[in-house]
Amino acid sequence: MTTNRKIVLKKSPEGVPTEEDFELLDDEISTPDTNQFLSKTIHLSLDPYIRGVITGRHIYSEKVNVGDTIVGRTVSEIIESNHPDYQKGEIVLTSNGWQEYGISDGDGVRKLTGHQGRLSTALGIMGMPGLTAYAGLMVYGEPKEGDILVVSAASGPVGCMVGQIAQIHGAKAIGIAGSEEKCNAVKNVFGFEDCINYKTENIDHRIRELCPNGVDIYFDNVGGETLDIMTKNLAFNARIVLCGFMTQYNLSTPPPGPNLGPIVGARATIRGVVVYDHYDKQDEFISKASQWLQDGKIQYMEDEVVGIEKTPAQFCKLMRGKNFGKTIVTM
Repeated sequence: MTTNRKIVLKKSPEGVPTEEDFELLDDEISTPDTNQFLSKTIHLSLDPYIRGVITGRHIYSEKVNVGDTIVGRTVSEIIESNHPDYQKGEIVLTSNGWQEYGISDGDGVRKLTGHQGRLSTALGIMGMPGLTAYAGLMVYGEPKEGDILVVSAASGPVGCMVGQIAQIHGAKAIGIAGSEEKCNAVKNVFGFEDCINYKTENIDHRIRELCPNGVDIYFDNVGGETLDIMTKNLAFNARIVLCGFMTQYNLSTPPPGPNLGPIVGARATIRGVVVYDHYDKQDEFISKASQWLQDGKIQYMEDEVVGIEKTPAQFCKLMRGKNFGKTIVTM
């Protein structure tokens, strides 16, 4: 155990990232100082927001520069510790990034003692995506019995949880996704009432068919034209939750925004959800989600590859929208 393989940024991507934008390097494994621990990555989370970190447009993370290791959340095992609160052998949720080993001072680390289900779910439905869905829907969407909810990117780790949690609270869930395979999973695995394939169907026409009285909650993960269409199909007192902007992540400049006139007409409310504002709900969410998972009320899918060397290709696949479920790299 002398070599740490890691992925660094080789050059800044133009548009959709390619594998040539990244480089696999061998480095020495660092030794933890006082109040630090060394951990070995088990699972690495790949997330669309990393594209914004690379370009410096993500306001909650420092920009990744050429030569830097790409950032990312990980499930890891502590293999050496000089920190009084963390012991060798403990499994933790930390931020090693795109590398096999990482050093931490414990900031932002959570122990996974008693974690329910597969460890990788701590990065997906039981992790940041799941908490984003829960907080965004419950705090800002305020679902109630009989509501009609529409969520874009419905087969992803946030979208699938939004729809499933909404249904647990008595709402009807309709998804929007980008292939028949994804739409089938949204309906048959996650239990949504219906799903619109935005690549082959007219979203506006289908929404009017499925929701003739308008949409009560729209949970947006993509922005762009889909958001524009949905603003024109709102029920009275509708709520819009802005979460992600997948259509913009690969653009050098943001596209023109939607016309917000229909928002006024519908007396709708728009709120932006940022998961970092809602860590006070993490224990509440994990407790509820663990029970839902145990009771079979929520399902999940993972798009997993094995090996750090496959990380760039897996990330590029995610940014092309070709992933299916939560994107994971297992070491």
